[in-house]
Amino acid sequence: MIKFEHAIDIVKQNIVLLGTEEVDIKESLNRVLRQDVLSDLNMPPFDKSAMDGYACRMSDITNELEVIQTIPAGFTPTKAIGENQCAKIMTGAKIPEGADCVIIVEDVEEISDNKIRYKKDKTSSNICYLGEDVVTGQKLVEAGTRITSKQIGAMALSGCVKPVVSVKPKIGIIATGDEIVEPHLIPRDSQIRNSNASQLYAQSLQFGCGPIYYGIVEDTKEAITNAVEKAKEENDVVLLTGGVSMGDFDLVPGILKETGFELFFQKVAVQPGKPTVFGRANDTFVFGLPGNPVSSFIIFEVIVKELLTGMLGLKNYAAIVKAALSKDVRRKKNERLAWLPAKFLPNGLVEKIEYHGSAHITSLTEADGLIFVPAGLYELKKGMKIDVRQLQ
Repeated sequence: MIKFEHAIDIVKQNIVLLGTEEVDIKESLNRVLRQDVLSDLNMPPFDKSAMDGYACRMSDITNELEVIQTIPAGFTPTKAIGENQCAKIMTGAKIPEGADCVIIVEDVEEISDNKIRYKKDKTSSNICYLGEDVVTGQKLVEAGTRITSKQIGAMALSGCVKPVVSVKPKIGIIATGDEIVEPHLIPRDSQIRNSNASQLYAQSLQFGCGPIYYGIVEDTKEAITNAVEKAKEENDVVLLTGGVSMGDFDLVPGILKETGFELFFQKVAVQPGKPTVFGRANDTFVFGLPGNPVSSFIIFEVIVKELLTGMLGLKNYAAIVKAALSKDVRRKKNERLAWLPAKFLPNGLVEKIEYHGSAHITSLTEADGLIFVPAGLYELKKGMKIDVRQLQ
């Protein structure tokens, strides 16, 4: 059994960066950007009005002003503003030559068809100046960023309609176990529903990967071998759930070796998830994940994502925040590092969710994050500031 930190180091040492492709901006959501997005223009591209009002000279605002033109957004002013002159202007329209401020329409009195008077004696400029938001060549989105709706607008603004992104890792998912049935079936006798495959499929999809589900494979050497060989040929990463512990029917580690995988570890000092397997055959990777659903969920979050992050070229994927505990957290054993499901409270504190063990999958439904409990500790005290790994 190796320490969790050592397992992470081994995973990182084996990362292979995937290739790139161009995608349409409308299809880029949740993809990982591989080239910086630079602005190809200044923003604003000209001095523009921040208000509906009248563009004039600041030195003239206490005088009666002649309206010499109207400037809608999208039109170029045709006249320069001289002494005691102004132009009626709309929000976003280009400031005419000679004007250095905009007086807002609500504070203007119309004297006649082409004469106005400002009802106050001072004003701010109410102008958005050329390049004050963005200058040409400025980096708007950094390579290694997962593209969300927050980045899409900046990309569109810069004309980046075909961003270069990482190819999606193909993730093959295999569920093993004679005791599991698919979720649409009603379990009989000693059967249970297969929650792991759906959960891992969703985690893979949410992380920007392309999951493929190979179904439930019976606990025989031939069946598991055939499934592993097929998945190995068709994917970048293979995930198996179950069959990785020390029971008579836990065949996965031996089969992985026989199908060409070099195994780097088979047990990790983490709770839950001790019987976790990691291996590699050329540029295809495999994880044997525990059969209990909380274990497989957490191992995907804290170990599998380390590999996927490197393959995608993603930066800063795991958000770790400090939060104070609302209650004491105790555990019976302390030999291994532990990850425990938790939720953030409206008052900003974090609270461990009721959790009965690695089969208690419904404990995750309200979880916002995972509490980190170092090895050697039995207890975290109420009020302690602790690390909480946020869940997507």
